Amino acid sequence: MSIRIPSGLPAGEILKREGFTVLNDLVNPLEIAILNLMPVKQETELQLLRAIGNTSLNLNITFLRMASHISKNTGAEHLAAFYNVHEEVKHKRFDGLIITGAPIETIAFEEVGYWKELCEIMAWSLDSARSVLHICWGAQAALYYHYGISKYPLAKKMFGIFPHTKTKESVKYDILKGFDDVFNVPQSRHTEIRKADIDKSTNLVVLSESEQAGLYMAASADGRRQIFVTGHLEYDSLTLKKEYERDIARGDTIDIPQNYFPGDDASKPPTVTWRAHANLFFSNWLKYCVQAGDDANFN
Repeated sequence: MSIRIPSGLPAGEILKREGFTVLNDLVNPLEIAILNLMPVKQETELQLLRAIGNTSLNLNITFLRMASHISKNTGAEHLAAFYNVHEEVKHKRFDGLIITGAPIETIAFEEVGYWKELCEIMAWSLDSARSVLHICWGAQAALYYHYGISKYPLAKKMFGIFPHTKTKESVKYDILKGFDDVFNVPQSRHTEIRKADIDKSTNLVVLSESEQAGLYMAASADGRRQIFVTGHLEYDSLTLKKEYERDIARGDTIDIPQNYFPGDDASKPPTVTWRAHANLFFSNWLKYCVQAGDDANFN
């Protein structure tokens, strides 16, 4: 795999040290846009670039940010150097688009400061990307905007590593091709989407769920154009640890992330049990949804 990212992006040097090929020029790359809604954007950049980097495909990456939001956790210089806003790319077509999560689940969608702009981007995505991967809050926002499906508050944060299974319907689609019958996924959220609401829509199909964590993955009826995931296969080994320490430091009442620290001992290094399936998931998305996507509505 070769990947082209904005010149000078700090994640580039880390990726090179880890064995990824980062080039300035690529021949016929897939054009991938990443709308990064997370507050500490550098961490998410590296996580997602690692996640999509384990394929034989050439990828050209464009990072997007919200023009109507001023980031408190990422410097303006970084955003100016490495990010575009929608107005600058709305004339383009992308092979794939990723819309990340954001730690704002407890806020009503319409009360989010950049909701109007996000709606414009989600509407644009229907004709401007072969496949759109929505992650966590990004999935909740898209299901609400496109299909009117609401989120529901949880009694306590869904936090940890949980076993997930494929639905019977998933065998018809390639996004989970090669997955084990049971696979682990990091979850970190205060709200949920309910399977029963997805089932009511003839335009959506449920592909994966968890007895403990609930709905995990849904997709548009074709299994390619829109993918919605509630968890975070892109997370690295220490992401949940950092979230846990952050929540404790600010005085939140929070349980230790489940199935994460050995023996539930936060002083021990966490055990990674999801990386292989993370690599497979993003590889499947790029190969079967992005590269081989239906061009009928893509010009």
